[in-house]
Amino acid sequence: MNRKQFLLAALAATSCQFAWSQAWPQKVIKLQVPFSAGGTTDIIARSIAEPLGKALGQTVIVENKAGGGGTVGAAETARAAPDGYTLGIATVSTTAANPAINPRIPYHPINDFTPIINIAATPNVIAVHPDFPAKDYRSLLRELKKSPGKYSYASSGTGGIAHLQTELWKGLTEVFLTHIPYRGSGPALNDVVAGQLPVIFDQLPSALPFIKAGKLVPIVVAAPQRVAQLPDVPTFKEVGLESVNRMAYYGIVGPRNLPREIVDKVNSAVRIALEDPVVRTRIENTSSIIVANTPEQFSAQIKSEFETYRKVVSDRKLKLD
Repeated sequence: MNRKQFLLAALAATSCQFAWSQAWPQKVIKLQVPFSAGGTTDIIARSIAEPLGKALGQTVIVENKAGGGGTVGAAETARAAPDGYTLGIATVSTTAANPAINPRIPYHPINDFTPIINIAATPNVIAVHPDFPAKDYRSLLRELKKSPGKYSYASSGTGGIAHLQTELWKGLTEVFLTHIPYRGSGPALNDVVAGQLPVIFDQLPSALPFIKAGKLVPIVVAAPQRVAQLPDVPTFKEVGLESVNRMAYYGIVGPRNLPREIVDKVNSAVRIALEDPVVRTRIENTSSIIVANTPEQFSAQIKSEFETYRKVVSDRKLKLD
C-alpha cells in the first residue's frame, strides 16, 4: 500500500468511526460500580443512571462489581471494549490511592481509562472520641506532639484514601500516630465511638451520623469551604494545609481510546441530568458536593491525586500489610 492509499484508508476508517459514534447509543449502557450496593458510590451511580439514560435516549443499568477494594470492578471497566456500552464509576480509591500503594493492580489509573466527568465529591473529616483531651485543631496538634506514639488512629483499611490522606497530613505536621487499619469504615467508626481508639480520618457521609449524635467530635474537614452540616468546623485550607484539602471523588470513566464524540455526549448528558433538582438533592443527601467538570479537568484531577499519593507512599515508606 502506497502513502496515498494508506491516507485514504485511514480517512475512511476515521469517517466510519465518526459516523458510528454519531449514532451511539443504540443499546443498553452498563455503568459499573466497583463497590457493593448501598454505599455512597452506589447511591451516586443509581441517582445519575436513570436521568443519564433519559438524556442519552437509552437505558443505563448499574452493575455492582465489588472486590479488591474496588480494583476488581475498575479492572473490568478498563478491559471493556471502547464502544461506550460499558462505563464505570471511578473513585479516588480505584484511580489514585490503591494504585499508588499496590503495584499488583491489573490496570494503570492514567493509561487505561478515558475520564469523562467528575459527578460529585465527598468531604473527609478528622474526628475524635468525646473523651479525647482535644476538641479543636490546634489543641489536637499540641496533644499529639506532646505525646508522640501515645495515640492511634483508625482507617477503613491499608491503602485506602483515609489511610493515605492521614499519612499526608502526618508528614506535613510531623505528628506521630499509629495506624490501625480495619476492614471497612463501619468497623473503624464503631471502635472509635466505643472508645477503643481516639482518632479517625473518614469520609463525612459515614462519620456524620455519629457526629450528629454527639458520639464523635469533628476537628477539621477536607473541603473547598466549610460544609453546611458542620459550619463551625474549619477546612484544612483554613488551618494552613491546603494540600490536605482533598476530597473523595465519584466520576464516570470509560476504557482507554473511547471516542471523543462519546465522551462529549456522556459529559453533556450528565450535566443535563444534574440540572434536575431531584437528582441533585439525592446526591447532596450523601453529603457530596456536585462538581460536573470537563473531561480535561477530571483527567488532570486523577493525575494529580495519583501523583500525590504515590509520593506519600514513597516518602512515608508505606506498604500493604
